[in-house]
Amino acid sequence: MRASGGIRTLAIDVGGSHLKAAVVDEAGHLLAEPVRVETPVGRPPRVIVQTLAKLVGSLGPFDRVSVGFPGVVRNGRVLTAPNLGNDGWAGFDLAAALTKALGKPVRVANDADVQGLAVIAGRGVEMIMTLGTGFGTGLYVDGRLAPHLELAHHPFRKGETYDEQLGNAARTRVGNRKWNRRVRTAIENLRSLTSFDRLYLGGGNARKIDFTPDPDVIIVANVAGIEGGIGLWRS
Repeated sequence: MRASGGIRTLAIDVGGSHLKAAVVDEAGHLLAEPVRVETPVGRPPRVIVQTLAKLVGSLGPFDRVSVGFPGVVRNGRVLTAPNLGNDGWAGFDLAAALTKALGKPVRVANDADVQGLAVIAGRGVEMIMTLGTGFGTGLYVDGRLAPHLELAHHPFRKGETYDEQLGNAARTRVGNRKWNRRVRTAIENLRSLTSFDRLYLGGGNARKIDFTPDPDVIIVANVAGIEGGIGLWRS
């Protein structure tokens, strides 16, 4: 680790539309504007690893790496990657592959889980719901990340999942008005399921929300997907 200037974390956000990265300080603050490229959806995992290694080359030195990934991840190994369009992800050790490519220790978690780490207050039951290419959630108790629940692929309405009804493809197909009604229904479903004290709405499509949420529901900036990376190194 660097003897002066503090520890720098390379925070990577793997999305279904874009790969984004930035270096953050020990407080999670960006040290420069994030860089991004389109996600090579449908390509093998090694291609995304190579793309990320090339993308972060201009960001300067860092000591460790955090990755938010759109799927279920355990101990750095990908179990599911439904929005990346390639079966080769199942069982892929993303943490090991990026450690080899970048030469630094890597921790990987679900992308919604990581976003929440940037915004939670650390008191009570808190939840994040991300609205982007797909749909995601993260759950926290007194600031501690709970095991990831892939609620995105559970039944929501009319025989479809949350992801199928609330992802960007659905929003484009049905329009913002109907999509917003679905978002409100999803919020109430999650309230009944978890009795959350606070819910955060994140992801690129959170800005498409056209209703005023209840006081315990807070819209947060999409940059949380980067800033939350530091949280993977706090435990």
